[in-house]
Amino acid sequence: MKGGELTKMAKKINTEINGKQYYRITKTVGKKADGTPIKKQFYGTGIKEANEKADKYMNDIKNGLINNYEHSILSDLMSTWLFEFLHNSSKIKPSTFQRYEGIYRNYIKNSDIAGLKLIECTTIRLQKFFNELYQNKTYSQLKWINDVLRLFFNWCIDNGYMLKNPCLKVDLKGNKTNILTNNRKEVEILTENEIKLIKKKLHKDKYELLFLLDIATGLRQGELLALDWEHIDLKKKQIHIEKSIKQVYVYENESNKHIETIFQVPKTLKSIRYIPLSDTIVNLLQKVPRKSGLLFSDEFGNPLKGKNISARWNRILKSCNIPHKKFHSIRHTFASMLLKNGVDIETVSELMGHSSISITQIYLHSSDNQKQSAINKINYLL
Repeated sequence: MKGGELTKMAKKINTEINGKQYYRITKTVGKKADGTPIKKQFYGTGIKEANEKADKYMNDIKNGLINNYEHSILSDLMSTWLFEFLHNSSKIKPSTFQRYEGIYRNYIKNSDIAGLKLIECTTIRLQKFFNELYQNKTYSQLKWINDVLRLFFNWCIDNGYMLKNPCLKVDLKGNKTNILTNNRKEVEILTENEIKLIKKKLHKDKYELLFLLDIATGLRQGELLALDWEHIDLKKKQIHIEKSIKQVYVYENESNKHIETIFQVPKTLKSIRYIPLSDTIVNLLQKVPRKSGLLFSDEFGNPLKGKNISARWNRILKSCNIPHKKFHSIRHTFASMLLKNGVDIETVSELMGHSSISITQIYLHSSDNQKQSAINKINYLL
C-alpha cells in the first residue's frame, strides 16, 4: 500500500503552464545583500523530476558553478569586472584598460544587451546584437567588441556566474580576407623627393633630430619620445628600445578620470630590440650638448606630448606643399625603403619590432618597373 502511495505521489502535479501540467517546488537558493532570501522555482513532470532539477542546481552552487547569475545584469557586472578587477590588475597596461573601457562605454553600456541578465546572454541573442551593429560598424570594430565581451564572459565562468561562453560561437560579419588589403591601402609612404623637402625645411629646426632619427630608425612615436640617453650607445652606434610613452586616461573610478603621460613596455615582446644607427645620426647625436635624461623633452625635462609633435609635423608638410600624411607615415617609409632597397623581410620585421612577418608584408609593394624587370629576367626561357 505504501509503495502504491509513493507511486501515486510521484505523478502528482500542482501547476499548469500553457496547457501543460507540471509539478513545481520552490527552494531558497541564496540571499540578497539586505538578507532577503532568493527563491527559485523548479518544474518537472512529477515531484521526482522537479526535485532532481533542484538538487542539481543546489549542487552546482555548492561546487562553485553557479553564483546567483540569474540576478546579475550584464552592464552592472561588466562595470564591476572593469573597475574592481581589471583597473587594479598589473596584468594589463593602462592603455589596454582605456581601450576596454572605451568599448564598454561606447558599445555595451547603453546598448540593447546592457540590461540582459547573464542567463539571457545566449549566443543567439549576441549574434542578433552583432548583426545590428554590422549595419554601420566595420569588421575590426565588431571583433574588438567581441574580444572584450569574450574576456568578460571568461571571467564570469572563472567566478561561477556562467557555465559556458556565449561569444565563442558568434559569427562576425565582414570579410576577414580583406583586412590585409585594407591595411595595405592605408599605408602612407613619403617619396624620396618629399623627404628631401622635409630635411631642407627642418635644417636647424629644434625638431630636426627627432624627425631625422625617426626616418633613420622607423620608431613608433611613443618609442621615440621615451628614448633616454641610457638607451643610446654612441660607441656601438645603436639604440635600445625597451619602453614607450603614451598619454592615457587614468581612472579613479567609472565617473572620474584624468590624462597622464605614462611610460610602459612596448607594444609586443619583439618590440624590445636594438637598432643600429647610421653615421649621420651618430654625428647629430654627438652634437647634442646634454647627455642625460630624455633625448627629447621640454624645457622642464618632461616628455614631449605626441599631439604637439603631430601638430608640428602637419605644419612642416603644409609649408612644403606635401599632401597630408600622418606622423606614423615616417615609420611606414622606413620599412618600405628598406624592402625597396633589397633588405630581407626578416631583418625589416626585427627592426620594426613586429610580432610576426605577416605584419611586415603590408610594405611589400612593387613598382611597375620592378615587375617588368622581374618578368624580363625569365624572358630567355621563351
